[in-house]
Amino acid sequence: MAEPGGRTLGDEEVAAAERVIRSGMLSAVWGTEARALEREMAELYGRRHAIACSSGTAALHLAVVAAAPDPGDEIITTPITDFGTVAPILAQNAVPVFADVDPETGNLDPAAVARLIGPRTRAIMAVHLFGAPAPVDELRALADEHGLVLLEDCAQAWLTELPPLPPRPATPLAAVPRPAAPLAAAPPGDAGVRLAGTAGAVGCFSLQQWKHVTCGDGGLVITDDDALARTMRLFSDKGWDRAAGRSHASFGLNYRMTELQAAVARAQLAKLPGVVEARRRTAVRLLEELGGLDGVRLPRPEGHAWWLFPLVLPGGGAREMAAALAGEGIPARAGYLEQPLNRAPVWSGPVYGTSRFPLDGADAGRGPTAACPEAERLVADTLLVIDWNENYTDAHVTAVADAIRKYRPRP
Repeated sequence: MAEPGGRTLGDEEVAAAERVIRSGMLSAVWGTEARALEREMAELYGRRHAIACSSGTAALHLAVVAAAPDPGDEIITTPITDFGTVAPILAQNAVPVFADVDPETGNLDPAAVARLIGPRTRAIMAVHLFGAPAPVDELRALADEHGLVLLEDCAQAWLTELPPLPPRPATPLAAVPRPAAPLAAAPPGDAGVRLAGTAGAVGCFSLQQWKHVTCGDGGLVITDDDALARTMRLFSDKGWDRAAGRSHASFGLNYRMTELQAAVARAQLAKLPGVVEARRRTAVRLLEELGGLDGVRLPRPEGHAWWLFPLVLPGGGAREMAAALAGEGIPARAGYLEQPLNRAPVWSGPVYGTSRFPLDGADAGRGPTAACPEAERLVADTLLVIDWNENYTDAHVTAVADAIRKYRPRP
């Protein structure tokens, strides 16, 4: 098989890095590359603002800061995600509350989220798992109904497409005090396309080594809200209001992206449409080859960006099948995580020093260790993921399909 990391690094990135080094300015505070990356990202996603930062986890922290939870407030998210989704919640002294997931996609189940909304709920953090669109319109409706902030973790979901919005019923003009803002703007040249990251208040993206595009580590957030953009930019730069001299307007950390990161990210961003298109082409071919296979539930291709290729085995046996596929040279893994985050060892120890704050008062029935049976079964027995990248060929697809058919799971 092709190297599962499948990178597109080449002469363009070398030239970008050299450009920065020869300029002598590696800091984004005085450089031009990070600001250019932000403009290009905002244009690609049709947002008013993009803010570059040092990692995908930093991007998620900026989003949580924008949601402005008070200490002890709750943010509902999924237990099937990288810990980078959850660490910023704790860092802001808020409590992660895990809602169960759709057993076919691993994405948040809106009904499960609705059951967990309580008086301390401040935000919902949706994760577009493996590049498949999460049900953000349903989650947005819940957020709007309860006065919550919807945040989107798009670390695995570059150019993931959301379903079209249904047409709105006609409303007499007298009943509308001002035009409603659209949930999402279409990127230039793609009329009608809605992208993951544009349904919520903030969309978060990762440029870590193994994402669709990379600068080693790096992150971006996007938003249409001017006030949230200012809050996040200040937090990423130690609260430093640079227009006011050496003045710190608010609490913040140093999450600045360097010019080297930004220059490489710009070269990668230009390649992003081709990367996603190539992944989609071969993923659809594998779907066609596996169509009708008993014992395997295939992912839905609509909008998918294919960071990984997930399979669900309703009858179980994902760990045995993953081991058999790996023996054939297929980069397959069971469960994605060792355990869903609601069962991770982290919750048994202290958070800050010897203190368990903000978890001390968390309701056992809704706190970070509450049961999520669908997520737990996926990780333990039914979820299998295959590494995917833009360098796969038709021959690779055939090899994967042959191996899956050979080790047909139990019904």
